[in-house]
Amino acid sequence: MAMGFGRKNTEEIKMEQVKVWECSSDSCNCWVRDNFKSGEKPLCPICKSEMEETTRELQVVNNNSIYSNN
Repeated sequence: MAMGFGRKNTEEIKMEQVKVWECSSDSCNCWVRDNFKSGEKPLCPICKSEMEETTRELQVVNNNSIYSNN
C-alpha cells in the first residue's frame, strides 16, 4: 500500500522583489507587505512605531481583499 507522506510539492514557488514596510524600532522586527498595509504610511501593528519602506525577496502572495490598494 503506497502512502503519500513522502511526496514533495511539485508546484514551483515563485519569488519576486516585493515592497514591504519594516518597523523602525530596534526592539521590534515586524514587517508587512505593501499590499497588506493598513494605511498610506502605516504604524507597526505590534509596537505602534513608524514603519519604513524597503524591499524583500519573497514568495508571491496575492491580497484579494476588497480593501486592497491594488
